[in-house]
Amino acid sequence: MSKNQHVTPHPLGGWQVKGDNNSRATARTRTQGEAIKIARDIAINNRSEVVIHRTDGSIRDKNSYGNDPFPPKG
Repeated sequence: MSKNQHVTPHPLGGWQVKGDNNSRATARTRTQGEAIKIARDIAINNRSEVVIHRTDGSIRDKNSYGNDPFPPKG
């Protein structure tokens, strides 16, 4: 499975997109919304998950764009 993409506050201000265990950000944006769009595009291409964090670091939301082990029942 590909690296999950995390949307977190950037230490110097704004927001960043980072892959699991990456030391550097893939992208840095002014708003969380912009970072979420970038992370979503990467996750769709990599069939991975987007993990959105709050400013305190806690997880706000997760979205899966890959092989979801618990797909919704239709």
